[in-house]
Amino acid sequence: MKNDRQRTFLLITIPILALFVCFNTIPLIRGVVYSFTNFRGFGKYDWVGFRNYIDLFSDARVGKSYWFTVKLALVSTVVVNVISLLLAMALNSKIRAKGFFRGAYFLPNILGSLVVGYIFNYFFTYIIPALADMTGIKALSSSILSSPSKAWIGVMIVCAWQAIAMNTIIYISGLQTVPEDVYEAGGLDGATGWKQFRYLTFPLIIPFFSINMVLCVKNFLMVFDQIMALTKGGPAQSTESISYLIYNNGMAGGQFGFQSANAVVFFIVIVVLSVAQMKFSSSKEEQL
Repeated sequence: MKNDRQRTFLLITIPILALFVCFNTIPLIRGVVYSFTNFRGFGKYDWVGFRNYIDLFSDARVGKSYWFTVKLALVSTVVVNVISLLLAMALNSKIRAKGFFRGAYFLPNILGSLVVGYIFNYFFTYIIPALADMTGIKALSSSILSSPSKAWIGVMIVCAWQAIAMNTIIYISGLQTVPEDVYEAGGLDGATGWKQFRYLTFPLIIPFFSINMVLCVKNFLMVFDQIMALTKGGPAQSTESISYLIYNNGMAGGQFGFQSANAVVFFIVIVVLSVAQMKFSSSKEEQL
């Protein structure tokens, strides 16, 4: 029986492992190899050593894309977690039609990012300017996506609108793990309102907060679909994320080797930030 059980686990694990290696590990290794070449995506190539990595740090377009992506990730992470936590606390309270509201708030998560992006593109380009003309609000008379200084706000709104759904569900799961006895004991000591949240609720949902923070930063750093649907990196390359730059210049721009080096650096940055976040959250959890 034990051997049969182990054989069953192997039969389940091996195909999944093989698929992972074929579609993840091998492409990753090939990308690292190409990062040391001048490969254009087709034809022959030559080895260039670390030249691609050196050129990355002197390329203004790459630096601009990193700045935009980090700014978008930080602002979106804060906005999403604040709104998600507020919604979760509201949906976890004793209100009517709680199941309906939870389902309604989760709806954005099941929609495709490209579809959502195209819908918001139409909304920003036509609906809001039309409403602004009717109401006389000149500041909104033109699409926010056409402004190099404001287009990132439109991207942030779309990213946050879709990400809030999953984060809210995770926070609700965390809030439901908090025993009612804790609140009753805290109420006897005068812990109500903000004090209750600060000293009772938040310390007990720190693990869920950590998960949401890591997921948010990772997902927003890798933003691609929303950029493709909303701005395609414009106007004037002001919303060109790292993922979009790697795809656009690597696939269509003949910079496959150079953008492979960019992808390797980007991968390292995401791993370092994720590990740092988890360690920081763990240390905070221990202190609390």
